[in-house]
Amino acid sequence: MVSESVKLLLTGDVMTGRGVDQILPHPSDPVLYEDYVKSALDYVKLAEDAHGPIPRRVPYECIWGDALDELKARDLDFRLINLETAITSDGIPEPKGINYRMHPANIGVLTAARIDACVLANNHMLDWGVSGLNETLETLERAGIAAVGAGRNQRDAMAPLVRQLAGNRRIVVFAYGSTDSGVPYHWAAGENAPGVNVLSDFSDRTAADIADRIQAIKRSGDVVIVSIHWGSNWGYEIRAAHRRFAHTLIETGVVDVIHGHSSHHARVCEVWRGKLIMYGCGDLINDYEGITGYEVYRDDLGLMYFPEIDPTNGQLIALEMAPFRIRRFRLERAPDHDVTWLAETLSREGRQVGTGVEMINTGRLRLTWK
Repeated sequence: MVSESVKLLLTGDVMTGRGVDQILPHPSDPVLYEDYVKSALDYVKLAEDAHGPIPRRVPYECIWGDALDELKARDLDFRLINLETAITSDGIPEPKGINYRMHPANIGVLTAARIDACVLANNHMLDWGVSGLNETLETLERAGIAAVGAGRNQRDAMAPLVRQLAGNRRIVVFAYGSTDSGVPYHWAAGENAPGVNVLSDFSDRTAADIADRIQAIKRSGDVVIVSIHWGSNWGYEIRAAHRRFAHTLIETGVVDVIHGHSSHHARVCEVWRGKLIMYGCGDLINDYEGITGYEVYRDDLGLMYFPEIDPTNGQLIALEMAPFRIRRFRLERAPDHDVTWLAETLSREGRQVGTGVEMINTGRLRLTWK
C-alpha cells in the first residue's frame, strides 16, 4: 500500500426516484407518463410480487442496507455516484417515455451514505425539464453535495469539480453525457441556458479538447477522473470507439481514471498504461426489481467500486469491489453463489482487455491485470 494513496468510492447509476421514491418519507406524486405504467406505485408492486412486502416511509438508511456497513469499514477520501434521477417536485415531463424524479425532501437518502458528489451528465437529468434540473442543483447545494456535469449555463455545466484533500492532494472530476447513451443533444447547456455537458463524439479532437481543459488546472498531486455516461444499457461488448477514446485520454498523460456508466449491469474494467478504465459500472440502486426480460445480465446485482490511486503518478494500486443484491428496494450482501457468478462473468469478459476478477475475503472481489 502506498502512503497517502487516494481511496475512492465510485458507483454507476443510483436511481432513487420513481418506485424507490414512493417508499421514502416524502413520496412524489406517483403519476407517470409511460406507455404502459401510469403510477410509480406499480413499480413497488412489481418488486413486492417478486420478493414480498415492502414497508412504506422507510428511514433513508434502509435503501442502502448492508452497503452502509461496507462504507463505514473503509477510510475513503471521496465518494462519487452517477445520480440517475432528477430531484424535483416541479417541472413538466419531457416527452421521452421514462421520467425519473425523487422528491427534494428525500435528499436524506444521499446524505445517509455521505455522498460527496453526484455526476449529473446523464440521460435522466432533464426528465422534468429545466425547472427540474434547477431544483436538483438547488437541493444538492443545500445538502452540501457537489454536482458536476450539469449547470445553469454552459460554463457551469462544463466546469470541473475540485475537492481538496489532506496535504497537497486534490480530486478533480470532469463529467460528460454522451449522445450514444440517450442524452438528447438539445439538453446541452447553452451560454445562458441550463443543461448538461453533452459529449457528441469520440474523436481525437474531442479528446484533445478535454485534455487541454484538464491541463489548464491540473497540478502535482491531483487525481483526475473523467466521468462519462456512455453506451447501451445491456450487453458486455465494449464499443471500439469507447475503448479508443479512453486510451487516447489516458495517453494524454493528464487523466487518471475513466469512470464509465450507463449500463444496467457491470461491464469489464481495463488497466491501460497503469490507469483505470471502467467501461460500465452498472446500476447500484434502482426500481427494476420484478421487471423481466434481461435476467441473463443479473441487473439485480450491483457493485460498489473502491479504487486506490497513487497520487504521484495517477496509477491504479488496487481495485476492490463489494457486491450487493437488490431485494425489496434495499441493498443486501450478495450471497456466495452470486459473488462467484460475478467473478466468473467479469473474468470471462475481461479477457478481451487483459483483466480478471478474483474473490477475496468476506464476499468481496478484486481486479487483476497483466
